[in-house]
Amino acid sequence: MAYTTINDPSAHFHIQLYVGNNPTGQSITNDANAGDFQPDWLWIKSRDTAGGSGVNFVQDSTRGTTKDVHTSNDEAEHTNSNMLGSFDSDGFTIGSSASDNINKSSDNYVAWQWIANGGSRTTFTESGNNPGGGYQANTTAGFSIVDYVGTGSAGTVQHGLGSTPSAMIVKNRSSAADWAVYVDPAVGNDSYVNLNTTAAKATAGTVWNDTDPTSSVFTVGSNTKTNTDGDSYIAYLFCSKKGYSRFGAYKGNAADNGAFVYTGFKPRLVIIKNITDTADWTIWDTTRYPINFQNIQLYPNLNNAEDSASSTTRLDMLSNGFKMRGVNNKINGNGDTMLYMAWAEHPFVTGTGTPATAR
Repeated sequence: MAYTTINDPSAHFHIQLYVGNNPTGQSITNDANAGDFQPDWLWIKSRDTAGGSGVNFVQDSTRGTTKDVHTSNDEAEHTNSNMLGSFDSDGFTIGSSASDNINKSSDNYVAWQWIANGGSRTTFTESGNNPGGGYQANTTAGFSIVDYVGTGSAGTVQHGLGSTPSAMIVKNRSSAADWAVYVDPAVGNDSYVNLNTTAAKATAGTVWNDTDPTSSVFTVGSNTKTNTDGDSYIAYLFCSKKGYSRFGAYKGNAADNGAFVYTGFKPRLVIIKNITDTADWTIWDTTRYPINFQNIQLYPNLNNAEDSASSTTRLDMLSNGFKMRGVNNKINGNGDTMLYMAWAEHPFVTGTGTPATAR
């Protein structure tokens, strides 16, 4: 039985909905159930608008309020002085001149938020081929934000987690380059998946230098996705934490009675990618749509508006995992391998061994 070390997932991860009000700007206060929650990683997506104003907008407290990258493209980091005003103790503030990416009037938005270390970094210096940079780590929840400058040669990067990462997401800030994703064991040290495309898993030993991460470092090769000499990078690393988060893979069966994935908690957020075939990434959460079956999806690799999925693409969020209820190859391709990342709404069993209250 999966006892958790985190009885209250909302102390480390939260999803907030809001409505845009351009050109005024606004403070987004997290719901009361999130408590005192100052986000360090902020991922915002319009639910209503597609195209250029519908990008997946990512900011973090390491890079600061003026720097953003977009999971839906390969572009280098953008500098925008009036987008995000501040990371606040109970949410975040949107500037009065923010674009429609995060504050289009009357648009509905979702903000996925994680806590690292309140913006406080531990720095490390370049040594030989090992990049220099810094990290802010939440070891309790298994989440670290790492920034570093590439050396162009295989080396190691410190992450501060004290445990081996299960998932890594890396973006070149200086140059146009695809996002690189690693999820153990589905995407190993000799391969990667692009977060910003539909492409299946690809083999390239130069991304992670054919080396698994450890409890203290992850390894980068010479690929522009992870380690061009002089380029700046941002990386988001996660460890699986019993009862709170889980990262892995499952096999699809192209049946309405699809695969069941045990997580040890009721998921609040699930991200899925078919890594065998060409297919979009999909994001599912119980804040935007609290009713089973889940059939409202967003896409990390697309600027699309929220999509009310057909009966072939549905997810069932259960007390101890999630189950595929459709045959679409995005989530349930026959014999295909799907990677997933999942975070808890509440644990299946609390840290004291008490079953969680049914919801």
